[in-house]
Amino acid sequence: MKKSIVLSAGSVVAASACMGLFGIGVATADDYAGQTFSDASSAASSAGQTVVVAARVGDKLSQDECLVTRSQTAPFNSANDGAHVSGQVQFYLNCNGGYATATNPGASLASPEGREAKAAADQAAAEEQASLEEVSTPGA
Repeated sequence: MKKSIVLSAGSVVAASACMGLFGIGVATADDYAGQTFSDASSAASSAGQTVVVAARVGDKLSQDECLVTRSQTAPFNSANDGAHVSGQVQFYLNCNGGYATATNPGASLASPEGREAKAAADQAAAEEQASLEEVSTPGA
């Protein structure tokens, strides 16, 4: 016995409406994610936006060194009074550190961000060590 399935235009529209209702949407690019707060806030200010820190995780870094994990650009409604806001960008910051170690939180070394931060730290340490060796070599 064969069964036929018939789709009508109405069922396609209903399926599309359900996808929109339950959050399957179009992703948008985040211009500031991955930058330090210092760099991102400078770029936002140059674009004429006022910067607000919406959330902050961790306390290992100074605010300028914190990484922007995501941002939200106006228009949106204020969390305080529900008023419409424009000309503003909210930053969500990670101030834990560049990469995780046994004693400090940060991005996993399995992530691109963690690997990049670890490589940069290793490079800086190697340059510092080379500089110390030049200065402290007796008889040179």
